[in-house]
Amino acid sequence: MTQVHYEDLGHGITMIDAQLYRQGQVSTYLVVEGDRAAFIETGTAHSVPAMLAVLEEKGIPRENVDFVIPTHVHLDHAGGAGELMRHLPNARMVIHPRGARHMIDPEKLNASAANVYGEEEKERMFGTVVPVPAERVTEAGEGDELDFNGRRLRFMDTPGHAKHHFCVVDEGGDGIFTGDTFGLSYREFDTERGPFVLPTTTPVQFDPEALHHSVDRLADQGLSYMYLTHYSRVGDIARLREDMHRLIDVYVDMAWAHADEGEARHDALCEDMMQVLIERLREHGCKLPEARMRELLVPDVDLNVQGLEVWLDKQTQES
Repeated sequence: MTQVHYEDLGHGITMIDAQLYRQGQVSTYLVVEGDRAAFIETGTAHSVPAMLAVLEEKGIPRENVDFVIPTHVHLDHAGGAGELMRHLPNARMVIHPRGARHMIDPEKLNASAANVYGEEEKERMFGTVVPVPAERVTEAGEGDELDFNGRRLRFMDTPGHAKHHFCVVDEGGDGIFTGDTFGLSYREFDTERGPFVLPTTTPVQFDPEALHHSVDRLADQGLSYMYLTHYSRVGDIARLREDMHRLIDVYVDMAWAHADEGEARHDALCEDMMQVLIERLREHGCKLPEARMRELLVPDVDLNVQGLEVWLDKQTQES
């Protein structure tokens, strides 16, 4: 069996480490209801062997997987979808209407990633995004539902992180598969207070007002858990909701404070965001050395700042 870390969470849900960046950073989920299965999130093309290995270990035939459901088309969530579908003959992909065309024809996704990372590094990190045949794609928008072998999966349109983002409400799992909408929460930061959460504002569609609204809508569903892509399941929803709102506002204020700093802006924003998060982690009771905190946070801080800068530039152009 392919070496893979996974954890059974109850309710027929298994969290599978997507083996992207590092262990403990990206989750995919296998949901089983009776003799049928579905995957929510896919990681990248390099994540597929681990996902198939968990199916095999659990004795679930590939023919019994009915759905592959990425929350949005960013490559750490949907990059492996086409490759995974090649191994699941009866599965349909369910995707946000704004993302469907990119799964059917992923040329722009591949080109964009190659432009950001370079072709060689893009292949190393993500592999190639494989097209999904249009006849195997189902679009799901606000309020749409799937009958998953008698288990209801309901879709919520949740912009703020990306316009092509939905979340999947699973009352059978007493929770919601949130993609990036309810933020990031790494298990290394857990303390006696519980999980620590931070918003993700990666390029290019961060919208703070929409994200505030989406966070509230998720929390207002009244379920016990959020199944995060980054990383695994969290509870304590009321506290995390407030932490998300506070940090979204801190990020926005920080962006405006550095708006006129030109070439120095990115580095200044990165250091300010890092300091804020380290301070919040200390208040949360995290005992990790600062060097380890920085190591864990650096990739997200850099991407978050890039997204804030895109948002900030749009605001200044429109004003």
